[in-house]
Amino acid sequence: MHSARFLLAATLLIGFVSAQTPSVQTCDRACLKTTLDQYLSAVVKHDPKAAPLFAGFRQTDNGVVVRAGTGTWQSITALGKVQRSYFDPVSGQAAYLGLIEEGPATDVATLRLKVEARKITEAEWVIAREGALGPGGTNGGNLYNLAGFLAEPPPLTRNVPAKQRASRELLIAIANSYFDGLTTHDGAIIMAHPGCIRNENGSHTAGPNPNPNAAKGKGGGDCTSNLTNFSVGLISARRFPIVDVEQQVVLGMGIFLRKPGVKQLRNLLAEWFFVDDGRIRNIWAAMFYPTNDLPVPNWPPYDGNLPFPAEFAAPAAAAAAAAAPGRGAAK
Repeated sequence: MHSARFLLAATLLIGFVSAQTPSVQTCDRACLKTTLDQYLSAVVKHDPKAAPLFAGFRQTDNGVVVRAGTGTWQSITALGKVQRSYFDPVSGQAAYLGLIEEGPATDVATLRLKVEARKITEAEWVIAREGALGPGGTNGGNLYNLAGFLAEPPPLTRNVPAKQRASRELLIAIANSYFDGLTTHDGAIIMAHPGCIRNENGSHTAGPNPNPNAAKGKGGGDCTSNLTNFSVGLISARRFPIVDVEQQVVLGMGIFLRKPGVKQLRNLLAEWFFVDDGRIRNIWAAMFYPTNDLPVPNWPPYDGNLPFPAEFAAPAAAAAAAAAPGRGAAK
């Protein structure tokens, strides 16, 4: 009798949980493409009801949580001239890399979308806008350069023959080698082809420059070069949510934290790695510089702010500073 009651209770509990959360079901490339297209179309139309959103749908625009129908749902008016889509049926995620239009402005953007049971559960935008904060904390200086974005050969879209594909695990390792090379300031660690090209927010920053007059980036060397004095001490909250094995493309995301004593804002990057023959050929990035009080990336398992801002120092440390000789208690 007790066993029967336990079984009934367990069955009811499982049913309740299943009703509250989207079940894990396979969404293949075609499914992911359809869902991504539906979402983008709905955003352009400013109509959340036109997309298959999960009841608990969550979205961030440059780290800030927004309700469906607000933020980019209101500001994006069209997709731009360059539009690329990538899919990862294993993680159940799709992504967009390209340009978006917000009224008269054209921006460089990455979108990550998570799909469960054919419902969209997550959307994460990383957008580079003209005149946005740069590393110095003032407007501009964020490498935004629309002309440079359009001057480059566009991001690849392709179907790499199966025999020429690196495995999912190797693709992640290749992408992570780039982050490791930056933090160790040792380009030899990076698994890349000589002459690998990098474009950040539209600015050409490494590799052969296809149009020096439009790119405006500093350039010099390739994506493995000039790392000795790189101002980043740690790349935290690393994620690789999209691994498109068919196209040999990886989306890596992370927060660039500065070396001690370097007074620059962090930046959160959505970095795209295009791999040929087991090595990075091209890198595209959309990134922004969050102020110290902005929680980034604001997605599990990295919910908190990285690093913890000085203004939120532990009370004990603040009290000790106030009690130091020559310092009176705060009024």
